Amino acid sequence: MDDFERAIMLIYNSAGGSAESNLLLQAIEFCERLKAGPPPTVLRLCLDRLHRSPLVPVQFWCLQSLHDVIRLSYSALDDLPLLRASLLSLFSDRLFPSSSPPFLKNKLAQALAALIRLEYPSPWPSPFLHLLSLLPSPAAVDMFSRLLTALDDDLISQDYHLSSDDVAAATRVKDAMRLQCVPQIAHAWFDIVSLYRSSDPALAAATLDAMRRYIVWIDISLVANDAFLPLLFDLILSHNTPEPLRASSAGCVLAVVSKRMEPHSKLNLLRSLQLNRVLAESELVQKLPALVIGYASEALDCYKRLGSQNEGSSSAMELLEEALPTVFYVMQTCEELDAGNVVELLSDYISTMKMPSQKQIVYVGQMLEVIRGQICYDPTFRDNLDVRDKIGKEQEEQMAEHRKDLFLLFRSVCRVAPDVTQLFIRNLIASALFSSDMTVEEVEAALTLFYRLGETVSEDGMKTGSGLLREMVPLLLSAKFSCHSHRSVALVYLETITRYLKFVQENGQYIPNVLAAFLDERGVHHPNLNVSRRASYLFMRAVKLLKPKLVPFVDTILQSLQDALVQYTSSDWTSKDLKYSGFEDGSHAFEAIGLLIGVEEISPEKQSEYLAALLKPLYGQVEMLLIDAKAEGLEESSPKVMSSQQIIVALNALSKGFSERTVTASRPSIGLMFKQTLDILLQILVTFPNIKPLRNKVTSYLHRMVEILGTMVLPYLPMALNQLLVDSEPKDMVDFLVLINQVICKFGTSLESMLEEIFPTIASRVFLIPASEPLPSGHGINTEEIRELQELQRISYAFIHVMVTHDLSSVLLAPNSRGYLDAIMQLLLLTSCSHKDLLVRKMCVQIFVKLIKDWCSNDAGEEKVPGFRGFIINKFAPSCCLYSVLDKSFDFRDANTLILFGEIILAQKVMYEKFGDDFIAYFISNGLLAAQCPQDSAEQYYQHLQGNDNKAFKSFYQSLIENLRQQQNGSLVFR
Repeated sequence: MDDFERAIMLIYNSAGGSAESNLLLQAIEFCERLKAGPPPTVLRLCLDRLHRSPLVPVQFWCLQSLHDVIRLSYSALDDLPLLRASLLSLFSDRLFPSSSPPFLKNKLAQALAALIRLEYPSPWPSPFLHLLSLLPSPAAVDMFSRLLTALDDDLISQDYHLSSDDVAAATRVKDAMRLQCVPQIAHAWFDIVSLYRSSDPALAAATLDAMRRYIVWIDISLVANDAFLPLLFDLILSHNTPEPLRASSAGCVLAVVSKRMEPHSKLNLLRSLQLNRVLAESELVQKLPALVIGYASEALDCYKRLGSQNEGSSSAMELLEEALPTVFYVMQTCEELDAGNVVELLSDYISTMKMPSQKQIVYVGQMLEVIRGQICYDPTFRDNLDVRDKIGKEQEEQMAEHRKDLFLLFRSVCRVAPDVTQLFIRNLIASALFSSDMTVEEVEAALTLFYRLGETVSEDGMKTGSGLLREMVPLLLSAKFSCHSHRSVALVYLETITRYLKFVQENGQYIPNVLAAFLDERGVHHPNLNVSRRASYLFMRAVKLLKPKLVPFVDTILQSLQDALVQYTSSDWTSKDLKYSGFEDGSHAFEAIGLLIGVEEISPEKQSEYLAALLKPLYGQVEMLLIDAKAEGLEESSPKVMSSQQIIVALNALSKGFSERTVTASRPSIGLMFKQTLDILLQILVTFPNIKPLRNKVTSYLHRMVEILGTMVLPYLPMALNQLLVDSEPKDMVDFLVLINQVICKFGTSLESMLEEIFPTIASRVFLIPASEPLPSGHGINTEEIRELQELQRISYAFIHVMVTHDLSSVLLAPNSRGYLDAIMQLLLLTSCSHKDLLVRKMCVQIFVKLIKDWCSNDAGEEKVPGFRGFIINKFAPSCCLYSVLDKSFDFRDANTLILFGEIILAQKVMYEKFGDDFIAYFISNGLLAAQCPQDSAEQYYQHLQGNDNKAFKSFYQSLIENLRQQQNGSLVFR
């Protein structure tokens, strides 16, 4: 063993970690230097060692290097005859031993395929003829099949090679092979398979696998003939055929079936195959599902291409429907089947139906059974799905993805055969109720199909109970399945009831059944926490829809929910299960009750009684918390604090059932109760100023009180707003500004004095953020903090916008606020010109327009806000209305840009209306003309500005800007 071989062996053995790092690096560098040498030298080295070295790693390194030289440095090779002869000799007189690893033989095949790509048919016309002459020795057959496979992988297959060079080379090689040797190759395939089917079935299978790849482009008659097809079917049907050889034979028949051709020819081919010989063998088709599906798909394709009126189409449909029972069978029995292909086939078949025949109705029923089977969960994961652990979640996600196409197919079936579908589901539900044989998975699947059926029923059909629904929905409402305790069954049961509530809305006699389903152990009282919480949410939705009809049942409902409500407010919310419960935390039960007792069909006395019974225990617990806090001090993680948060959530949810009219006008006693509750909750802001989750919950409740208490909430706002400003971080300020914006929109100018008091504090927190510079980014920056600052900037502009559009611009001029005015104006100017969010820019332009209207008069007398007029004319007008629009980032093809542009047009109109010639003179001389606008265009601008046609002005100004951009060609520096 010389240095060359030692280096390669060292690299090869390094995979086991046995080589020293320095020696390994030297070996790698040595081999890389050899490979990087002159291509002729590399070629001769590799050929020499291939003939001399018995070491497999050395042989593979040489073949890999040869392959690379042929692909990458072919033009630099000077001894091509030697290369051709040497490669052919490795295929013939110097064959690798049969014990050589497959990867070595495959690499040799790849090297020869690469050379054929470059040289066949000219200057090297003979490789295939030479290799054919070596057949049918087993070693030669093996290498020939590997060569054909490598040639298809690396060149011919259209699945991988789409470049123009690849296509040209593949076309050249295929055309030459067709003319020279394809018939001989096909004849050789037949002889090889016939010869080795018994003595060496693996070799026969490899030959057929290679042949399958070529059927797509060779003359079909070379394979689909009276000699080859009987051989292939004999291999498929014979009980003595090894499974790999049977599968390879079926693959070739599938390639024949899938061959692209004119539909009449394809139909004749499908008829001639007599595939019913295979379809009749149930054990056989389980092993060959792809052939069954492929055959059926091609028959359907023939039908569609021939057209339903063509005489051949009925024959194509007969072939398809002859295969359909087998398609259904393999779908139900073959685990390895690609369900996507079958669903596509069945969807296409359904699409051909207009008025299904009796025969087709039978197939529809079988199709529904297939869908039912396909959507069933694996019983292995039953317990995982019940507790919804990590494995259970993964199974749900996988099944949701698997079911997507099946549900689309189901919708198509419902559309074509609604009566058949309803009967099928009715029978499933009845079996689930009255038979103990159905599993959890089968019951879940039956209910899921019932749920999905609801997607296809019209609103009128839902209300009246079209078809069998009038029988099925009552059956569902009273159903109690033996496996109802399982989470997946209970959840889909409740979802299905919710889907059909409109039927109950029109058929009030079933309301007791609905209430029982939601409120007994099937719903809110289900032992599984996930189910009971989901039931609370779905019950709330049911109450929203049915509440006028639920009034007679209020006492029953309250009594049924009493223990659930107590459990919610007394639970340990520090436990993991409850702490991370998310949206469905059980509070929807309170919302449902609020919606129910908030209706005016309930007498004022009863309503007050119900509400007091609910509110007093809740705010009583909050009062106890406040007392405990003064006595012992409580932290954020304290169970009492966590519990209080959920109590506030419950109070908030409860209030959603009451309107402002009810609370303030028709039944003010209700308003007094909510005021009393608010008074207690606001004390939390004083007692726990630094416990942010509690503060957030109180803020959320305050939002609700603004909505329903109306002006009754005003006395509480000064204290609440000031307290919310204590120790406020950016995220807290966002929440605060959302609240203050709501308050302004609700009460308008009546808030003027209150806003004047708190505005300086807001401005110091919000408008002193350095928005004139980009927010920091890069390594080490907390992206969550940046996101919060960006959101704060956005909401701060909305705050100013809400103020000025609700006639509160005077707040900016109050003595305590004047010190911030200049900074705010500069910030608004910068934002209106360059903020990346165009809707924020639009908001800022609208703010300026409103301030111009509020603060500027039509004459040049004494200014209401000294300096503002000049700021608008000298700064805002040119910077925002001209330079920012001239910037190439201002894209007129974007919808939001056009909206912003419309506001900029309006701003110019308002400035002209208020400032007249002062604005025009400055804008034209210091704006347009400075931007090299032609004098005549500036005059046209003046004329359009004076006119009343805003649409024409907008069109002209856009054209003017686009012309200026072309003229400037990016040379103008925008300010």
